[in-house]
Amino acid sequence: MINSEPKGNELYPIFLKLHQLHTLIVGGGNVGLEKLESLLKSSPRAKITMVASEVRRSEIWDLEKQFGSFTVIAKPFENVDLVGKDLVICASDDRNLHEHIRKLARDMNMVINVADTPDLCDFYLGSIVKKGDMKIAISTNGKSPTLAKRMREYLTEALPEADDVQQLLDSLKDVRDQLGGDFEYKVKKLNEITSSWLEDAAGKE
Repeated sequence: MINSEPKGNELYPIFLKLHQLHTLIVGGGNVGLEKLESLLKSSPRAKITMVASEVRRSEIWDLEKQFGSFTVIAKPFENVDLVGKDLVICASDDRNLHEHIRKLARDMNMVINVADTPDLCDFYLGSIVKKGDMKIAISTNGKSPTLAKRMREYLTEALPEADDVQQLLDSLKDVRDQLGGDFEYKVKKLNEITSSWLEDAAGKE
C-alpha cells in the first residue's frame, strides 16, 4: 500500500525529450549561461530560446553559432514570449519579473524553474552523471546544489568508464530483444544477468 503522508523528498524524477519540447530561458548573464550549458550538455538537440534585455556573456553567442536549435533574442521579456513554449527557466536577477512570469506560466499550464528560488519552482535541474546512454540525475530537494555536484563527481569516478557501460547496455538490449516468454520472465532473466554483472564488478574492487 502506498503511503500518502508526505515525507522527505517528494520530487518525482523524469527524463524529458528536450528536442521535442521548446524551452524558454529568461536572462543572459552568468546564471542563464549556466542553465543553458547544463541543458545543451545533456541534450545537444534541445530546442531552446533565450530572451534577455542584455546578453552579458559572449559564450552565449558562441553557443548560438554552435547549436542550431538554440536561439538568442536580445530584448526585454514580453508576455508573448511564453507562447508556444513548454518549459520556462528564469535566470535573471529580477525577483518581480520572475514572480510575474511564474503567474503567467501557471495560467498557461506551463512548468517553471526559477534559479535559486525554490519556492517559485515547479521543477529543479539536478546534477547529472552520464556514462554512455546511462544517465543518473541527483536531487537534494533544492537544499544543497553543492552536495549534488559532489555526489556527481563521486559517482563519475566510481562507475565504470563510459565505453564499458555502453557495451553492457548494448549487450543487455540484444539479450532483451532475443528473449522469449512474457514480461515477467524477461524481467527475471535480466535481473539475473545484471545481478551477476554487479557481483563481478564488486569482486574487481
